[in-house]
Amino acid sequence: MATRTGDASKGILNQGFSAGSNGKSVLKEAVDAVLTSFAKHTQGHGGAVNVEEALQEFWQMKDTDTGSKIQHRKSVKYEPEMSDRPPYVCFVTLPEGSCFGSFQPCPTKAEARRSAAKIALMNSVFNEHPSRRITDDFIDLAVKEAQETEKQIATKRRTLSLKAQDPDNPSTGVGAFRFMLNSNKGRTMLEFQELMTIFQLLHWNGSLKAMRDRDCSRQEVLAHYTARVIDDDMRSQMALDWISREQEQPGIIKKETERAFKELEQCRLAGRELRFPKEKRDILRMAYDQLRNV
Repeated sequence: MATRTGDASKGILNQGFSAGSNGKSVLKEAVDAVLTSFAKHTQGHGGAVNVEEALQEFWQMKDTDTGSKIQHRKSVKYEPEMSDRPPYVCFVTLPEGSCFGSFQPCPTKAEARRSAAKIALMNSVFNEHPSRRITDDFIDLAVKEAQETEKQIATKRRTLSLKAQDPDNPSTGVGAFRFMLNSNKGRTMLEFQELMTIFQLLHWNGSLKAMRDRDCSRQEVLAHYTARVIDDDMRSQMALDWISREQEQPGIIKKETERAFKELEQCRLAGRELRFPKEKRDILRMAYDQLRNV
């Protein structure tokens, strides 16, 4: 059986600054760079960095440096959760598609925005470190981790072959994973996150299996979705898929929503990247709302 994209991403691809990160030496470089580069953004008499302004300016400068390659999203997007009492929660999506959230108990909505901006800024700067760029060495390590993950899943289920899949054959799961990484060589982890999340969603939603049933090759699927972004059209289509499942398995949307919400909360409080769990929750909410309005 193919290695699942979501399983592979739990290793080296999911490393970054978080509330529980142990990469202190690399993180110190990120913190020092933030304080040096954005010291002019101060508020109050304490001279604290205004992280919201710093985060926006960071991506404006990056947009200029890359020649405005990011056409579909050029600004940082904040999404406060609807709540009439603390603790308040806020999510922030970066121009390249990665998402982070407030990771501390926040007594005000403004504090929730600052908390989300802080973790996003740290990850943005950390992402510029050479260790976050997809290179040949990085790909070899990521593929090795994917093979180990596949073996662990096979051992746990006791139903799959323990024979390692050929990482050079794009028709296998690990091979497709290597093919995807090679196609994005030179990009950073945050730049790769959008495509990674798309394939995680396609796997979770059952769309990859449906495409395999139609004899679509992994190369064809990758080529099609490389230029795509996660937008309302994609979410709506996936929501319709879940509505169809609900008609066959009543209660499945509620069950999946509870699971997605729990995963999102755990990742948010740990300061991790949130795009995949948040998109799952949002798609399921969309499906529930459409069912309720029928």
